[in-house]
Amino acid sequence: MIWYNKVEENGGGIGVFSVELRDIIEKFQLINLTPEISFEHIKITHSDINRPALQLAGFYDYFDSERVQVIGKVEHTYLSKMEVSFRNQVLEALFCFKIPCLILCRELDPFPEMLFYARKNGVPILQSAETTSSFMAELIRWLRVELAPRISVHGVLVDIYGEGILIMGESGIGKSETALELIKRGHRLVADDVVEIKRVSAQTLLGSSPEVIRHFIELRGIGIIDVKELFGVESVKDQQTIDLVIKLELWDPSKEYDRLGLNEEYMEILGNRVVCHSLPIRPGRNLAIIAESAAINHRQKQMGYNAAQELNDRVMGNIQKKRNQRKN
Repeated sequence: MIWYNKVEENGGGIGVFSVELRDIIEKFQLINLTPEISFEHIKITHSDINRPALQLAGFYDYFDSERVQVIGKVEHTYLSKMEVSFRNQVLEALFCFKIPCLILCRELDPFPEMLFYARKNGVPILQSAETTSSFMAELIRWLRVELAPRISVHGVLVDIYGEGILIMGESGIGKSETALELIKRGHRLVADDVVEIKRVSAQTLLGSSPEVIRHFIELRGIGIIDVKELFGVESVKDQQTIDLVIKLELWDPSKEYDRLGLNEEYMEILGNRVVCHSLPIRPGRNLAIIAESAAINHRQKQMGYNAAQELNDRVMGNIQKKRNQRKN
């Protein structure tokens, strides 16, 4: 049986995010071939990019002009073999769409007509030394992270043996204290109190801390501590994939808790399913060790070994064996 929970899209909420063109230029060390054109106002809202191949042949159906446009050796060679008058028409049509920018890979030089229509329409032309395929792949990967849908949730995110564990629960239940014990045991803090989650793909959720409170933990009765300064740089991490959710809740004697782990429970975050364990809190329970065990057990399951299923198979096999002996 599979149980579902859902994190509501509140806090930061889901909206339309953007990346400034200036950030792309700085990140990928692009050369600006049109310094006279201002690009401070240009923002990118699409993670996909386009190589205008069909567009250079005059086909503009379904052309998404809001994407970054990239020209490689194939497109540049195609343009170079055109007659000047026809190339003028082709480039005029392309730049009339007010594309955010045009990037030339392999240090290809722009055509004079390209510079003319770029200046006329206020479209920056940039240049990269990278090969077209590698540049596109890296730019798409980076844009998908920067433009990913995101929410903010109340919880603690810790890296335990490489597994991203999101610890959730009501205020004062012991999330920060559990994280502190895990840090002392050699694990790394990603975020305390507020966790910003990005959905970078259908399988991957990336968690991080708001910059203002990064590396800080609040302990009731003590106050704020700086984990990085107190335990060293090896005790913190800026971001981590979320692989498992642990929900801390007060022990309820009337509630039935799963003791075998055969029934998987999931929490839905931004449309992605994440395995979720509910841990009842009672005096004397060492939550840090339980969280470590949960992380290791989750990794074992990912590698194909399920301890609960193994025990169940042994029990069922033993029952079947006794039945066969009775028949004989």
